[in-house]
Amino acid sequence: MRAFRIALVSTLLAALSACGSSGPPGGGEVAELRYQGNAGAVTLPELAADLGYLGTVKLKWVGNTISGPQDIQSAATGQTDFGGAFNGAVVKLVAARAPIKAVISYYGSDKDAYNGFYVLDGGQIRSAGDLIGKKVGVNTLGAHLEAVLKEYLQRQGLTKEQVAQVQLVVVPPVDTEQALRRGQIDVASLGGILRDKALERGGIHPLFTDYDLLGAFDAGTYVLRDDFIRDNPATTRAFVAGVAKAIEWSRTHPRQEVVARLKAIIAKRGRNEDATAVGYWKSFGVSSIGGVIDDKDFQTWIDWLQREGELRPGQVKAADVYTNAYNPYANGGAR
Repeated sequence: MRAFRIALVSTLLAALSACGSSGPPGGGEVAELRYQGNAGAVTLPELAADLGYLGTVKLKWVGNTISGPQDIQSAATGQTDFGGAFNGAVVKLVAARAPIKAVISYYGSDKDAYNGFYVLDGGQIRSAGDLIGKKVGVNTLGAHLEAVLKEYLQRQGLTKEQVAQVQLVVVPPVDTEQALRRGQIDVASLGGILRDKALERGGIHPLFTDYDLLGAFDAGTYVLRDDFIRDNPATTRAFVAGVAKAIEWSRTHPRQEVVARLKAIIAKRGRNEDATAVGYWKSFGVSSIGGVIDDKDFQTWIDWLQREGELRPGQVKAADVYTNAYNPYANGGAR
């Protein structure tokens, strides 16, 4: 892990030196933001753009990702202008001295949007202790699902040595359910449409969910590079405000209207995608008004990373990881 962090720092610093200032010649601000999307899904910035909430700021799609850590690394190295990931992954990138700042929450867990860890009915896994020596399927390592699982195991009283015996297996999300049913893994992490479809088919039940464990919480944030924020304050404000308004639009409009809008966005962008998944949309899971960030959104994971030995006490302070300066909903605004 230490070798990985050293290599990551070298890569980031080299790429950042190459990308230089974000502003175009003449001192004007960037008006087109490069980003990665998600196949068959609509991100909050895409929804904000479609609703007209980004003003003159445009989005430029450069491909898709299924990994939050990869997405924010792309933003940190200047391959994209913004990226989003689980807050623990953001903390780790900041600890690796990446000059980034979280600017708005964009996903979380609530009663409608959550991730669960599912086991087969009639199986022998009934408690945290039963996971010792077992395989748990997750979409990627070092992100939301790994952190939540280890938090659960720690809260259930497992020792660090016992937690280390729970094997994490990276499985593409679309294959996770079948890997569980075929016995290739013992526990499947499932969320969204993949969770709902699996439950419809029956034969599985949750061992626990992140909502059960932590209640409603904001889990991930969009980040921008420090130099981008410095050179493009108006663009930064337009982006954050637009995403914040899109969050509130999704919260205050009927679910059927939101789903219809998401399907229309997928149809218009012409990427040859299946829009089935957005038909199951219920919530983005953001619990705060307008995606405003709080210290606790990061402190939970800073504490976890310190217990894991990946951070030194005091190495990263929650307040240094994010800013609400560009969010119109901060300090009770834009109500």
